[in-house]
Amino acid sequence: MKAAIYARVSSEKQDVDLSISAQLKALRDYAVKNGHDVVKEFVDEAESGKTSARSAFREMIALARRFSKPFDIILVWKYSRFARSREDSILFKAILRKNGVKVISISEPFEDTPTGRLFEAMIESLDEFYSANLGEEVTRGMRESASRGFYVGSYAPYGYRKTGVKDGSKERTKLEIEPHQAQVVAGIFKEALEGKNLKEIVKRLNKEGIAGPRGKGWQKTTLYNMLTNEVYTGALVWGRRTHSELAPVMVENAWPAIVHKDTFDQIQAMMRERAPAIIHPRRVSSRYLLSGIARCGHCGKALVGQDAKWGKYSYYVCGTLLKKGSGSCQAGYLRSQQFEEIVMEKIKQHILTKENLAELVRLVNDEMDVAAAGHGQHLKTIINEIADTSSRLERLYDALETGILRLEDLAPRIQQLRCRQEQLQATRLELEHHLSDKRVELADLATVTHYVGDLRNILSEGSLAERKVFVRSFVKEVTVTGKKVALTYTMPLPPEGTIEGQIAVPSIVQHGGQYRI
Repeated sequence: MKAAIYARVSSEKQDVDLSISAQLKALRDYAVKNGHDVVKEFVDEAESGKTSARSAFREMIALARRFSKPFDIILVWKYSRFARSREDSILFKAILRKNGVKVISISEPFEDTPTGRLFEAMIESLDEFYSANLGEEVTRGMRESASRGFYVGSYAPYGYRKTGVKDGSKERTKLEIEPHQAQVVAGIFKEALEGKNLKEIVKRLNKEGIAGPRGKGWQKTTLYNMLTNEVYTGALVWGRRTHSELAPVMVENAWPAIVHKDTFDQIQAMMRERAPAIIHPRRVSSRYLLSGIARCGHCGKALVGQDAKWGKYSYYVCGTLLKKGSGSCQAGYLRSQQFEEIVMEKIKQHILTKENLAELVRLVNDEMDVAAAGHGQHLKTIINEIADTSSRLERLYDALETGILRLEDLAPRIQQLRCRQEQLQATRLELEHHLSDKRVELADLATVTHYVGDLRNILSEGSLAERKVFVRSFVKEVTVTGKKVALTYTMPLPPEGTIEGQIAVPSIVQHGGQYRI
């Protein structure tokens, strides 16, 4: 059978008897002994088995899910090398089995029978138990090291590099500045302080061909994480994202700063100002279903919920009319219960239909097909660029071997091409991953019908909070102008004809991205 080999170690200080080289040798020997043809090897170094966010692991799973999968089995030293989380193990093995790919542990063999699968589950559960206990011990040790100003991360942040320092009989890690990357970091913070947005900075970095963290291209998420990371002020912060109830460890001046603390604080304030608007708590807690999305079509102000007769009656009132009194706006008073019932009924009749939801799924599928076509074309371009870069490197290596040029002359160019090659390979893997998952299967009629029923029940029987969340997921704005109400939806809708009716049962006419009542 065609086989893939997967090897993993958690860190340089763990699994000393199961090093990468030892695992690979044992796995290769097993493959030869059992007549398997090894077509690919995947290795993750210093990666935790508690998470599936491992580059080689993700590449392996993506290849195994393809229609034309390159291998039929995955060989691992132990099941704990594949995943220590029982949930992850079950999930990914189920995905692989669905496509005819089996995971085999060469040191913990089992038969593919109910008894064998029971033994497999027991082994994986023990591995998970060991991982959880080991994790607690490791976390305590890391917290102690961090509190003393030592760096305990797997990778140095962009702009720094790790350096060893003696701590008694042990060697700990600190950070020191990496000059070239530090200049890039300082430039990014300078541009952010000048008011440039993330998109502008990303565009400039990629246009200049500056390699990002781990040799990949720059993205807005990468920049955001960098601009909000106190590490660049010389501060150590550890434990903010852990599940522990203990407060995070914070140590000032743990290593040289690249950015001044005042600059960092100014940028945080600027980013908070630019953050998306947050709905006011009074709107969230309001007992008026359409508060926050209902507006007056005459003056543009929000419609505000207002009680009368000691709460016996309730209305939606234009904010201008409420503040400035009679004559300030042409809007009238809308009885809240009747107004909300009309809007909910129209959503049920003309939005929550099997046809609309099926059409929405079709539109999503079509959009993904278009995106996949774009990914495919982009992938061809990337493959051609990889081939061109490899060819350039080969010519440079030939020049070195023949003595035409000296190493000191070619080293900078070789380094640049190798960084570019790594960046292209990362892009290629990402595109191949997108293409492998490009389609969303269209739900059948029974599924869509059931889904419509659930959604209608939420509108009719759900709590006020559930109904509010639901309405906002479909309706962007409700605009009232005289006796006409326009509902602007957030989802695309298929063309429909005009439905006539009386004011008591208002008609709906599609108009651009809106329906008019």
